[in-house]
Amino acid sequence: MIGNDLIALLLTFGLALAWLRLNDFLAHRGVIGGPLSRKIIHIGTGPIFVLCWLFFSDAPSARWLAALVPFAITAQFALVGLGVIKDPQSVTAMSRTGDRREILRGPLFYGVVFVILTLVYWKTSPIGMTALMLLCGGDGLADVVGKRIQTAPLPWSPRKTVGGLLAVFAGGWVFAALVAGVFVSAGVFAGPLSDYLLGITIVSLAGMIVESLPFADVDNLTVPAAAVLLGHLFFR
Repeated sequence: MIGNDLIALLLTFGLALAWLRLNDFLAHRGVIGGPLSRKIIHIGTGPIFVLCWLFFSDAPSARWLAALVPFAITAQFALVGLGVIKDPQSVTAMSRTGDRREILRGPLFYGVVFVILTLVYWKTSPIGMTALMLLCGGDGLADVVGKRIQTAPLPWSPRKTVGGLLAVFAGGWVFAALVAGVFVSAGVFAGPLSDYLLGITIVSLAGMIVESLPFADVDNLTVPAAAVLLGHLFFR
């Protein structure tokens, strides 16, 4: 069983690293801008990682092996942000201005949240994965939609827009529902999927409200925190 989980670990690591390096390459070559690459990484890494949980067994050690993937990537983020590792492609892909120290905020928080929620919730409850999908599909899409679709700014948070706020709800809901559907179909969670949709809807609404608050660089912490707290009310 441990051997199978090690294979699952290598496969998960390979898929996550391939996604990161593809976006690093495209951003460094100027195919996509740094801010957009940062958000594409933000949006796509989570679903890839969480769906890879299905490769792992139910052994107690499995969650720890899986958590090594975001831990290793987050450690790399920290070393690049601190300047210990020189990685211009990663800096271009994950920073807004090209300053490596930006990686020590949003991207670092993102990775830490993934490690914690993987270890705490794993496949034993939809709480962790719902929070992660809200972080990826919701918070990730907010900036992309908000900057590309001109809508009114929020009165209490002028740097954010109505379009971006609606994207938080829609993106978070769709990502969470799709992942929950896959885990129900795989028999990890008892069905039907409709049993989870009310909780996903409430959690997505809460994430939308938290995302709208006028605080910079902490969305990767506050949005999943709100999702986890509400998740305990709706999910087993």
